[in-house]
Amino acid sequence: MRPAFALLALVLSAPAFARGGSVIAAGGHWAAILRDGQCDSESLALGPPVKGQPRALAGFSFSADRRRWGQFHARLSRVPRPGASVIATIGRQPFLLVTAGPWAWSTGPAQDAAMIAALRSADSLRLQSRDQSGQRFTDSFALDFAPTAIDAAAARCSRLQQR
Repeated sequence: MRPAFALLALVLSAPAFARGGSVIAAGGHWAAILRDGQCDSESLALGPPVKGQPRALAGFSFSADRRRWGQFHARLSRVPRPGASVIATIGRQPFLLVTAGPWAWSTGPAQDAAMIAALRSADSLRLQSRDQSGQRFTDSFALDFAPTAIDAAAARCSRLQQR
């Protein structure tokens, strides 16, 4: 998928964007978006979506109240089976995530910071798990423009906090 098309699909598919969100910065496969008082940097997975499933999405969230500051989140292309691990691999560095249904998150602020640091020198992000039938699946993301989108989202929410 071409980066410009992927970015357009990301922005237009975001439900909160339809409720009045605005693009802070966009490029490559990533966008920084302000919506509902929260700043997110997000990307859609590479490749076609799984038939009948929403497109996988990964990103980092910042809130003006700082309850979330760089929190990693992902909507997986499939629901992991109960008890299955979800591993995010940034470059060659793995991170174990916590899950609920099709969603996965980092385990806390220290892991968020480590993930952001890892992606600054990596070119790919992969999310891997096993689906309800036990089949392994992978959602892959390009990281071009990711550091810029993350920095733009953080900067924008820093300014919201100062108001």
